[in-house]
Amino acid sequence: MVKQNNNNDDGIELARKLAEEEEGIGRKPEDFTKYIIPTIAICWSLFQLAIARWLTLDSTYIRAIHLGFALMIVFLNYPFFKKPYFGLTFLAQTKKIPIMDFIIAIVASFSALYIAIDYMGMAQRYGSPIARDLIIGITLTVLLLEAARRVIGPALPVIAILFITYAFLGPHMPDVIAFKGVSLNRFVGQMTMSTEGIYGVPLDVSATIVFLFVLFGAMLDKAGGGKYFIQLALSLLGGFKGGPAKAAILGSGLTGMVSGSSIANIVTTGTFTIPMMKKVGYPPTKAAAVEVAASTDGQLAPPIMGAAAFIIAEYVNVPYIEVVKAAFVPAFASYAALFYITHIEASKLGLRGLPRTELPPFFKTLISGIHYLVPLTMLLYELVVVRHSPELAAFNAIWVMAFIMLLQHPVKAWQNNEPLKPAFITGIKDIVSALASGGRNMVSVALATAAAGIIVGVVALGLGGLITEVIDVLSGGNIYLMLVITAFASLMIGMGLPTTATYIVMASLTAPAIVSIGSMQDFIVPLMAAHLFCFYFGILADDTPPVGLAAYAAAAIAKSPPIATGIQGFMYDIRTAILPFMFIFNSDLILHNISSWPQGILIFVMACFGNFAFASATQGWFVAKNKVYEIPFFLSVTFMLMRPDQVAKWLNIPHDQRYWVYPMGLALFGILYIVQRTRSRSYA
Repeated sequence: MVKQNNNNDDGIELARKLAEEEEGIGRKPEDFTKYIIPTIAICWSLFQLAIARWLTLDSTYIRAIHLGFALMIVFLNYPFFKKPYFGLTFLAQTKKIPIMDFIIAIVASFSALYIAIDYMGMAQRYGSPIARDLIIGITLTVLLLEAARRVIGPALPVIAILFITYAFLGPHMPDVIAFKGVSLNRFVGQMTMSTEGIYGVPLDVSATIVFLFVLFGAMLDKAGGGKYFIQLALSLLGGFKGGPAKAAILGSGLTGMVSGSSIANIVTTGTFTIPMMKKVGYPPTKAAAVEVAASTDGQLAPPIMGAAAFIIAEYVNVPYIEVVKAAFVPAFASYAALFYITHIEASKLGLRGLPRTELPPFFKTLISGIHYLVPLTMLLYELVVVRHSPELAAFNAIWVMAFIMLLQHPVKAWQNNEPLKPAFITGIKDIVSALASGGRNMVSVALATAAAGIIVGVVALGLGGLITEVIDVLSGGNIYLMLVITAFASLMIGMGLPTTATYIVMASLTAPAIVSIGSMQDFIVPLMAAHLFCFYFGILADDTPPVGLAAYAAAAIAKSPPIATGIQGFMYDIRTAILPFMFIFNSDLILHNISSWPQGILIFVMACFGNFAFASATQGWFVAKNKVYEIPFFLSVTFMLMRPDQVAKWLNIPHDQRYWVYPMGLALFGILYIVQRTRSRSYA
């Protein structure tokens, strides 16, 4: 028993190390320098709070300072190598910060700030950089790519270098992909002297909006909100068939709303739910896969989605609430189908829920952490009802969260007749720690948006039209094949990139092409649908084997094979993968031009049933085990409930009466239920 507990502890520790790496904890200095990185991170958080409310600066200054902080933390926090190679131990030091990294950090930070330091001069000589501009611009580009390699891995820098190389060697390429090329002056001007490259829209969104939401998530987690959500989910759902799996989905959904990290989500919720899933009978691989699927999809859940969702709003040029509206039906239909899949798995395995005696009481649990719901409720109210800007909504939620963190320990101390002063000190320490965590957690997002800005900048140099032509040639002008190519490319690129970077790269390359090629075939694809398509497959890449880090973290906790866990998680996520293909062709699913509540609810309910049918087809089970000949009928139900427009067209039903296809789909689903129910009773 002791050995098993040690194994579990080792698995949880490995998962936490993966989460720490993603969240920006690299070195752990043991000398006085251990205070430097947290101090810089705290200053960064305070700066971001200041510009959100009272400090007014030009957006270019904000982007430069934001990137300067990120580069400073990266080079102080991450060694050149994670492990010593070729005996070069000084390049992999984790117990102290080498002098060389101090120098590189200062140079990198200065290079990022140069556009703010000499803002007026650079504005006057834009297009004709002097030697100093070229040297500092090249230095910034090189050090940014190196910083991205240290934090994110080699994939994004390699892709960026390929684009840079292509920009210079374009005239020497084969005719099909030949490009007029750029000069060094134009390249540096685009990348480091304007807001069309490194300092582009993605970095702006990172600096003005995403940081505040990441900080809010860090504060909620530090206050104990993550553990509260999973306890609440267990108290509510743990007693149902396969209850711990359903609790994992709800807990991960709640945590994922404010966490942009699948791995952090797994560590927060999975350490509780995966052992419980195994306890009621889920095999380790399936227990880990459920947590992977739930945590990955947490970034889809409105109204607080991943960092990329805010960039979508900027790219599509709509208020953020419009992105929330568009994402609502697909996201919650996906989550409903995951609940359904866990029920199917429990039915297959003959599982039950946990005894109520082993579960926390619901009302007592709800009341014990109801204060965590106050800032969340305020955030939702400001975003959805009052419709304040995302940054103002997040700022207001942060100060409410800080007030709660300051008072929650003194209130408990007062209730237990304990001294109040130490409790207040604990609250202050929690707030300071959360400010440091917020800065650390933002490093990967800031670096991903800045480095991806290089790719966006190269595309803006004139490659955009050429890329559309190349994609058109590759797909043969077929919108279906083009979507498959885009989805596959997103999954492949996303294996080595964070979700945000994957979305930026794919949206820059393919979103305009999807719209253009659709229009060539007299088919209108809303720009929002094209961007959400890239967003969804960027998220799905998180658990795509063989590199999906989310699967590795969950497998470490469950003691299951990582590759098998990733494959099983992806099999669960196929239900999510079909949704982008559906809403590209049926914009009703993203509520495009739909403002009626009854109509929206009808579309949502039918999308849920359509996803249930698809889950039954892919999981091989409905009421009983599927017969092979039943699978096409389940797929037909899926198509009828998600593409009533196409079925109506085939049946010559007017477009405005397309919803009459829904009863047909439900009737077929009902017949399948009766057939399998009858079969299961005859076997019994």
